[in-house]
Amino acid sequence: MLASTADTGVPAVRVWTPHRHVAFGRRDARTAGYERARAAAESRGYPAVERSVGGRAVAYAGTTVAFAVAVPIEDDRRGLESRYDAATTAVVRALRSLGVPARRGEPEASFCPGDHSVQARGKISGIAQRIRRETALVAGVVVVDAHDELASVLDPVYEALDVPFDPDSVGSVARSGGRSDPDVAVDALCDSFCGDRSRRSVSLSSVLDEYGGAPG
Repeated sequence: MLASTADTGVPAVRVWTPHRHVAFGRRDARTAGYERARAAAESRGYPAVERSVGGRAVAYAGTTVAFAVAVPIEDDRRGLESRYDAATTAVVRALRSLGVPARRGEPEASFCPGDHSVQARGKISGIAQRIRRETALVAGVVVVDAHDELASVLDPVYEALDVPFDPDSVGSVARSGGRSDPDVAVDALCDSFCGDRSRRSVSLSSVLDEYGGAPG
């Protein structure tokens, strides 16, 4: 997506439901309890993977929705907060369309703690950003359901990593009384991020075929 957007100047949006796993960040991998954390996740049926960006561990239940938005930029030193603000607004808008009284912020001791989060009866979404020379990728997660299961997986993971975590801080669309169908959540996020812009759908395989080997 980054390569495509850099080449065409056209923003790209992808929203999907990843397979069940726990994604660990680089800080986690440098922690003394990392191997114990990986073992804790895998013993509960959540394969451990490492992502190349920062942030703390995030669990995906198979119904958890992930999103990524690639946008062209002219100056990699500017626009960071405005992109975060736009993404947070889009997530709040999407969640409210599902019947969730979403608002910015997160409870204490949340999973993958950060300044750019959305909550309603617990943390539902966290947002991060990766910047390249010509593009920025704003990405995040929305917990649709299975909040109790995710909390039970993350509790021993964070204990091993020696990071404060409150299992009750995990929210979800379902916990907040919203429409907890992952496909409906995917559509709501796509509509919210795209807004009134004209859009064209392309297959992931076609993007990978064209740009999968591109540098960066």
